[in-house]
Amino acid sequence: MLHFDSFAKRIVGSARIHVRVAGHGPAVLLLHGFPQTHLMWRDIAPALSQRFTVVCADLPGYGQSGCPEPAPDHAPHSKRAMASSLVEAMQALGFERYAVVGHDRGARVAYRMALDTPERIVRLAVLDAIPTLVAWERADARFAQSFWPWSLLAQPAPLPERLLAAAPEACVDDALSQWGSRGDAFPGEVRQAYVDALRDPAHVHAICEEYRAGATIDCRHDAADRERGHTIRCPVLALWSRDTALDDWYADTGGPLGIWRRWAGDVRGEAVPGGHFFPEVQPAATADRLQAFLEFDPSAGGAGN
Repeated sequence: MLHFDSFAKRIVGSARIHVRVAGHGPAVLLLHGFPQTHLMWRDIAPALSQRFTVVCADLPGYGQSGCPEPAPDHAPHSKRAMASSLVEAMQALGFERYAVVGHDRGARVAYRMALDTPERIVRLAVLDAIPTLVAWERADARFAQSFWPWSLLAQPAPLPERLLAAAPEACVDDALSQWGSRGDAFPGEVRQAYVDALRDPAHVHAICEEYRAGATIDCRHDAADRERGHTIRCPVLALWSRDTALDDWYADTGGPLGIWRRWAGDVRGEAVPGGHFFPEVQPAATADRLQAFLEFDPSAGGAGN
């Protein structure tokens, strides 16, 4: 389906992570954002699979992956817990060291993987994201009005769940059309798949729990790392959408590159056209940038066992 015909479908790990896998060579894990699923990589994954073993995963609680059991402190839905589940899934697939690429919420899981398991992550690409703690520290009226999921979905249950489940079409349509990307970049069956993924009450609750974790425990984890000077060891590629929030709001700190260079020693990147969902709007250009960054000596990391 949707360019994934050659990708094997599997459910792996104790967290029941849904993945599609294809290709040969060093391993690359691709992680999606909200309100997407692994389908966001439909045009990029086949291109990368010519040079890499590509694993496209649904984040825990999203798509067809299992939903963590909730807890009052939201810890099971923290990026740390999600990262751990994905590390386990990659190990179950036979990969000990690999690169990880994340967009939006997936980028937050990806950089947590690099911080918590540096021995496994050889390269990290973060697409249209800055560290969660920094985003909340810099939040203002523009942030609240532009990125409603951060504050709305983090509200106590059950209000966000009821709103999201009652109008999944409206939520998907607003995101895909209002965050700087062309609405026609999303085929009808992709848009419908994103809507359908928001119809299951357990997954809707898991997504809201993930946003609650983002507003609480994830910030504490980031703050602890920053306080002790714990930084990302591997090379980092930061790509963000041109002429939108990340390109404009953080100029006083050197933009996204300036922010990420406080969290990692080797950071490169640039602004790219296409709005927040530029990987889906500009898949060929995104794949080219990722391939150039990801091409590394397999002996230094990649396909594991």
